[in-house]
Amino acid sequence: MVAIGKYNTLIVIAITDNGAYLDAGELGEIVLPNKQLPEHCKVDDKVKVFIYLDSAERIIATTTKPLGQVDEFVSLKAIQVNKMGAFLDWGLPKDLLVPHNQQHSEMEVGKYYLVRIYLDLRTDRIAASSKLDKFIDIWPAEYQQWDKVKLIIGGKTDLGFKAIINNQHWGLLYDNEIFQPLRIGKIITGYIKNIREDGRIDLSLTRTGEGKVNDFSAKLLAFIAENDGVSPLHDKSSPELIQRTLGVSKKTFKATIGNLLKKGALVKDADGIRLK
Repeated sequence: MVAIGKYNTLIVIAITDNGAYLDAGELGEIVLPNKQLPEHCKVDDKVKVFIYLDSAERIIATTTKPLGQVDEFVSLKAIQVNKMGAFLDWGLPKDLLVPHNQQHSEMEVGKYYLVRIYLDLRTDRIAASSKLDKFIDIWPAEYQQWDKVKLIIGGKTDLGFKAIINNQHWGLLYDNEIFQPLRIGKIITGYIKNIREDGRIDLSLTRTGEGKVNDFSAKLLAFIAENDGVSPLHDKSSPELIQRTLGVSKKTFKATIGNLLKKGALVKDADGIRLK
């Protein structure tokens, strides 16, 4: 089924001076303007397009990639505010509206906001909301400890950063366990650290124990390769330097080095630690 506000792969049924006409099923024929046509496009070709309503409220296709699509959380910049609401830049000619009743707090021009893009089923218009809680799953999470998850960084709290887990649940990253710069809207890999009795979820940006060592190995090997195969860091390096350079504790660094030495991926000689 063809969906407004999302990517769709459609078949070209005709090419005219105005552009290509695409078969959009129940939505009828949709125009893809000439300037959007892929090179050598012809009838019966399949084209991946984003479908939305233009400024004249016509359904139109584009190969321009917006910064987000319906049912996604994304951080966008407010570029205009008027009596209708706030308009966000999402990479398309028609800006994305956040109606006043969908703003968690009054939006200001020039600021970025984490929003959920949604489709108004009554009008087929694409809009956004910064009232995020209503899009978060109210059912208890069924994650297992140390499950790998996708995180979208949300608001700052006294304890750390809230993050949306797999587009479904809120979780919390604690300040004393964050060793890299974070910003609202950033998408990052994380792990389920603990699910409390009240259902709240504690998160981590790294695994612990053997899992953590394995998780960091690829990054460490790439870092050494970028330095001509010899690690500029070693067991005498300060914890602060290791943390600033690699974003992990010295304990994790040393454990990963030991693990890779055992596996034969690294060797230790007069020059230091290097790739085998």
